[in-house]
Amino acid sequence: MFLKKEKIKILYNSIDKLNKMLQEGNVAELAYILGNKKELIKRNLMAGIFRGVGIGIGVTIITAVLVMILQRIVSLNIPIIGEYISDIVDIVQKSR
Repeated sequence: MFLKKEKIKILYNSIDKLNKMLQEGNVAELAYILGNKKELIKRNLMAGIFRGVGIGIGVTIITAVLVMILQRIVSLNIPIIGEYISDIVDIVQKSR
């Protein structure tokens, strides 16, 4: 009898832990989203748009910083490196 009560207590504790984990993970919301196709499409579309815009802005900023750094290196007139970097900067500026 005592073992049965102890097993039931362990089972209740396990169920409580599982319930808490599911609530923290927002499983109910996820199940709703996966069940509602329009909501899933809307969220994925918005996520794709924002990712694309973020990547575009990020690449533009990084490229601009690199070009500025390369221009400063060219202005130092380092003989061998300066020629290659000036060629790279010219190619980038022509492609604008």
